[in-house]
Amino acid sequence: LVYVVVFMGWTIYISFSNSTLLPDYRLAGVEHYVGLWQSRRWQLAYTNLFIFGVLYVLATTAMGLFLAILIDQRIRGENVFRTIFLYPIAVSFVVTGTVWRWILNPTTGIENFVHDLGWLGFQFDWVVNRDLAIYTIVMAGVWHASGFVMVLFLAGLRSVDQDLIKAAQIDGASNARIYRRIVLPSIRPIFIAVLVVLLQFAIKTFDLVLALTSGGPGIATTVPTIVVYDYMFQRGQMGQGAAAAIMMLLALTLVLVPYLLYLRWRSRREAANG
Repeated sequence: LVYVVVFMGWTIYISFSNSTLLPDYRLAGVEHYVGLWQSRRWQLAYTNLFIFGVLYVLATTAMGLFLAILIDQRIRGENVFRTIFLYPIAVSFVVTGTVWRWILNPTTGIENFVHDLGWLGFQFDWVVNRDLAIYTIVMAGVWHASGFVMVLFLAGLRSVDQDLIKAAQIDGASNARIYRRIVLPSIRPIFIAVLVVLLQFAIKTFDLVLALTSGGPGIATTVPTIVVYDYMFQRGQMGQGAAAAIMMLLALTLVLVPYLLYLRWRSRREAANG
């Protein structure tokens, strides 16, 4: 109650106040919100959030599902592969961003390695390219979260009624058809849960961006969390930062509320069906 509701209410009030370096409880109306949406940096931050969020969710879901289906084939050494794929989620976003910054840096990473092999025409400078840097964050994010998504999907795949699968095999259905028509529709709730979790990760992404690109080159990879941090702790514009934080809260609400409504509808439907 104190750390969520009370402080959230306090932040909302501050976003409508004249607060700068210290709280000032005189109201300023919607001035901070208007200034925020007129800011090119904030507009770019939300554009980057949309690009990152869409690509991150789609790529991570696809990669996690692919890995889960592979491991679901009861392969030898399953526990080893599962551990390897799950390992990245145990690494902090700061470490992930730092390592990927080394890998993608043209002077120390992949480009330099390929040049040492004699292919001097090879170029892979996405991390310092204004137009492509945002995609390096997607790459690092997908690497970090795919194992986590794999575990969720694998749990769902292992919960499917095996009698249905055996009946389909007896009828001559291929593995691809079984997964497409029986298995995947059976784990639809897992897809929704993965979507919600990944969207939350995307909206709240901060340390990965800070460690990998620091929001650069320039402001090319700025995301809303970076803007909030900058207003609050770098510029001393508490009211503006609070307004940006509330806009992020609204984005999270747009994700969580439909999910909670879906869970409530599903529980009522299951109760009605006995």
